[in-house]
Amino acid sequence: MGMAASQARFLGLTARKTNTEYEGQQVNQQRTTLSNQSANYYNQLLGMTVPTPPSTTDYTKTVYSFNDGALTNSITSLIAQADGNYLISYNRTYTDDYAPVSTTPTVIFYDEDNGTYSIGSDILRVAGDTNTQGYDVDNDPYLSTLTQEQRDALMEEEKLYIEKLNNKYNNGDQTGKWYVRYQKNTSTGQWTPYFYKKSKVDIYDETNNPSGSIYSDKGSSQSSIPAYTIGTDKVTEEIKGVTAKMEQDTTGRYIAITLNPGTEDAVTYTLDATTITDQDKYDDAMNQYEYDKALYDQAVQEINAKIEIIQAEDKNLELRLKQLDTEQNAIQTEMDAVTKVIEKNTESTFKTFG
Repeated sequence: MGMAASQARFLGLTARKTNTEYEGQQVNQQRTTLSNQSANYYNQLLGMTVPTPPSTTDYTKTVYSFNDGALTNSITSLIAQADGNYLISYNRTYTDDYAPVSTTPTVIFYDEDNGTYSIGSDILRVAGDTNTQGYDVDNDPYLSTLTQEQRDALMEEEKLYIEKLNNKYNNGDQTGKWYVRYQKNTSTGQWTPYFYKKSKVDIYDETNNPSGSIYSDKGSSQSSIPAYTIGTDKVTEEIKGVTAKMEQDTTGRYIAITLNPGTEDAVTYTLDATTITDQDKYDDAMNQYEYDKALYDQAVQEINAKIEIIQAEDKNLELRLKQLDTEQNAIQTEMDAVTKVIEKNTESTFKTFG
């Protein structure tokens, strides 16, 4: 190889080596960028809050109750006072054997000619009154068997039922009127009253405007009318602001309560402790946890997928860098060989004496 050719070859190899080094620097820069991106994703994972499943203990509380004969009292509020007593509130629950209760709805028939409402052959009359339009006491299968004194007592009894019905089913509005009919129990011979809200039965209100149910051409109500009777029902009353003295055992649990301490009305009851879990709230919290967990798992999967892409790209860049390193070594080897040729050419060309 001549001097000029060797020099040209050396310059070409030098340029290739420079390009290889530059490309290697670019690859390293890309790997550094990928590393930063990967670190950011890992930081996101570390910054995410892992959903925690709810514990039943968070929705469980101890309820104290005491019995006063047939009354069951559950304490709802317990506030300590400066004198060592407590100000309490409690719910009193008892069974009312003569409470108005809902029963099976009934289809009612309207006789336009007589202006009466009936179920079967029984004409409905206004409860607490025997002077209902089209109604005849003597044709009533129940009232016709009663004396006048018994009928008067029954009217007073119905007025009490009306008060209870209005309190429970008419928002306490005592102006509400009700229809009633009595049905005989063939087994016991007892007559049971059935009540129907007048505003739900009547076609027209007191000002003769359409108001209540819609009746077909044949006179039957197009929908069943809600019906009520007298039965057994649980009644709960809230008692507030009662002064009480509480007795505790060595564990701090309340074991006895004295209502109105220091007065003639003071009375002591044994307390029963019951652990109650609000299952509905716990289920809601568990559903929220499952939803949050699904979102968390989805976010983790998305980040992991991005990290896997980055790792694949980094692997490709690593392979490319190894290729460049191999190429760089090959160029350097060839440059060393060309350098030796140049040295020999120089020595043989310019050396005058051996």
